[in-house]
Amino acid sequence: MSKYSDFAFYYDSLTQNVEYKKRAEYFDSIIKKYQKNDGRYLVDLACGTGSLSEEFFRLGYDVLGIDYSEEMLTAALDKKYESGSDIQYVCQDMTCFELYDKADIIVCALDSINHLSSAEDIRKTIERASLYLVPGGLFIFDANTIYKHREILGNNAFIFENEQVFCAWQNNYHTKDNRVEIFLDFFEKSDNGKYDRYSEDFSEIAIPSEEMDKFLTDCGFEIIAHFDDDTFEPVHEKTQRIIFVAQKK
Repeated sequence: MSKYSDFAFYYDSLTQNVEYKKRAEYFDSIIKKYQKNDGRYLVDLACGTGSLSEEFFRLGYDVLGIDYSEEMLTAALDKKYESGSDIQYVCQDMTCFELYDKADIIVCALDSINHLSSAEDIRKTIERASLYLVPGGLFIFDANTIYKHREILGNNAFIFENEQVFCAWQNNYHTKDNRVEIFLDFFEKSDNGKYDRYSEDFSEIAIPSEEMDKFLTDCGFEIIAHFDDDTFEPVHEKTQRIIFVAQKK
């Protein structure tokens, strides 16, 4: 699992299309629909630069953000000091994170589950979520599908450009385990007019939803729902991202 050192610096610039407020409100609507108690302690697992954590805080949740990248958390802390929020952040590996108190809700968004190195690491993360949720607590996460990895990301290349950076994105798809290797090259114009180049590479895996469901049930969860990406619609054969809603028994 990469620590996204260079990527962290450009992450917010390159994800301006992500509507964090809308995503937080969507997750909030799921919580209101299925939560059995009124607990507000929410863990934002793999919180990145804290944009979603900030929105959860504005919705009235007591938020703890966990991420493996110190660089990502540095950006999250900058947002915290700017907004004046009371979010707590800790640097931990999501496969073995620890909490002082059990959470009411754990959210893992923006296909962070896919960034783990193996199916076994996914299972470990689900196991930790079960360990640190109160009975009846909700674990809500999204995951890219095999369809998206094969048909959308695949062996494709993408270009992103804004005022801060030019980014060349190249993928290498492996059919054996539905893994996509991602290679990013960032070009930033310096004061002398020349471009500085930075590179980052990592991979994402995709597993069948049936395997994900088995991990959840084996770890003590009841599967409440599967939704097509950011909707309350059912999953279909061309769904690119599945929303999993699970409740600790």
